[in-house]
Amino acid sequence: MTLTPPRRQLRPGELGVPHYRRPAGVGRETAVHYGVLLLTAVLVLAPVLPVLYQSFADRPLYEAGGLLTADNYVRLFTEAGFGRVVLNSLVFAVLTTAIALVGGAALAILLVRTRIPGGGVLTAVLRWPIYISPLVLAFGWIILYGPAGFITLVVADAVGFTPWNLYTIPGMALTEAVAAIPLAYLYCASALRYSDTSLESAARTCGSGPLRILGSVILPTLRPPLVYSGLLIFTSSLESLSVPLLYGQPAGIDMFSSFLYTNGIASIDPDYGILGAASVIILGVTAALVWVQTRLLRDSQRFVSVRGKAVRQRPLDLGAVRWAALAVIVVYVLIGPFLPVMGLLLRAFTTLLTPLVSPLEFLSLDNFAVIFTYPVYSTSIVNSLIVSLAGAVLLTVFATLVVLVSRRSGFRFARTLELLALAPQAIPGVVLGVGFFWAFTLLPEGTAAVRASLVAIVIVFSVRSLPVAFGAVAPIVMQIGTELDSAARVAGADWWRTVVHVFARLLTPAYLSSFVLVFVQMIKEFAPAVFIATAATQVIGTTTFELWMQGTTGPVAAMATIQIAITAVCVAIAGRIEKGRTNA
Repeated sequence: MTLTPPRRQLRPGELGVPHYRRPAGVGRETAVHYGVLLLTAVLVLAPVLPVLYQSFADRPLYEAGGLLTADNYVRLFTEAGFGRVVLNSLVFAVLTTAIALVGGAALAILLVRTRIPGGGVLTAVLRWPIYISPLVLAFGWIILYGPAGFITLVVADAVGFTPWNLYTIPGMALTEAVAAIPLAYLYCASALRYSDTSLESAARTCGSGPLRILGSVILPTLRPPLVYSGLLIFTSSLESLSVPLLYGQPAGIDMFSSFLYTNGIASIDPDYGILGAASVIILGVTAALVWVQTRLLRDSQRFVSVRGKAVRQRPLDLGAVRWAALAVIVVYVLIGPFLPVMGLLLRAFTTLLTPLVSPLEFLSLDNFAVIFTYPVYSTSIVNSLIVSLAGAVLLTVFATLVVLVSRRSGFRFARTLELLALAPQAIPGVVLGVGFFWAFTLLPEGTAAVRASLVAIVIVFSVRSLPVAFGAVAPIVMQIGTELDSAARVAGADWWRTVVHVFARLLTPAYLSSFVLVFVQMIKEFAPAVFIATAATQVIGTTTFELWMQGTTGPVAAMATIQIAITAVCVAIAGRIEKGRTNA
């Protein structure tokens, strides 16, 4: 009998068993995990901590010897008139949310649950306002429906008076809601497409007509998407800067965001204590709303309407009423996003836009010549492209690491990392801008070049878009089976090698989705840049706003047209790539 000698225990580096360096005695897996956690914490907390401290400091952060006091909060409501700002903001947010939810739910029901002529085309058109900056849409509304707007003058000439006024809280809410309706529509439409229609079939069996089914069966099933989208719209309305600045300032109506702008960057002698206290209150309100939304999502199982049994949907036949429904949808599409954007484009290619003379007589490229003649304007376009491209690539890579550490590792602080990554959705853009402005001020003198460069803009915009990138990558990561992780471990790979050789190749769809979403978000970003951009780091949004403040409507329209064109090209290229991958 021949005895087989026992095998010697293999050591790292022998026979394909990988040998991993341990910098400073720490495995690279641990180093990556803690490094990602530390970087995320620094990025997220950097704008928050200075705001919190400044709200209790009796002098600016950059002055030594300050004392902590609650006097800033007292002066905020007694001297600064912040109570009126709170009331205005709440009324504005409530009206915006109500209009957006009613419009979004109605559009979803009509296009998903009923037979509407041209429903496929209208569905595609309804998504486009999401890609357009609220600032651009607000400009378009002023050009058409403002006091001296094209359509306003036509209607006033016909009826003898102006039947509306955008420079009121209802007018502001209506404009803001036009940009929010597609969001409510997407939430409701998604719920309706995948919901169980057996209750509708039962209602038909009992003799109920289409209107009765809509009111008694379909509407109650929309409660979850209405709640979720409603909270999201309400929160975004509270932090909105575009409409409050363009509409509210001329009328003396201050909102949360415009209050920070007026008392901050637009003030000759800013009161940093009041600015910090107001920022903390706004931050607290939005954080509370996000927390409520999270709590509601935990109870989402009681709203489940999609089961294992497949049910074929049968659209309701509205009969002759379908033409009235079609007319309502077309009116919204025309008056809401389409005509303002078309008016903006027309203004960009004319020297004057008035109903008294045909626009064809004033066709010109002078507005674009102004943009590309003056370097300060053309540079902002280049800056936006650099920030959006670099930010989308870097943030996609970083967000992928954050998702993999928080969702596919044994890191003990994985849940903390995920909460940090999602925290920026509770930080309004204006507060983020104010916070980073102070954070960059506190950096050592040697970092002045960073503060005055596009690096600062990329950092701030990336923090703002981190939840978007996380949300684009996380679902695809969770669809990848854990057996792949186990197989890699059995083959001797550690966590980082598994990430590089397994996940990195499987997450291509996530990269594309994250890149497009982040690019679109950054190219239209406006609020944070108002507080941190310098003369050399202006972006499209800040330059467009400055042109508007100078009263040059034509160049404003030209700059907005360029922004829309860049977004359209990005979305079109992404669509072609996705279509090619699907066909392959």
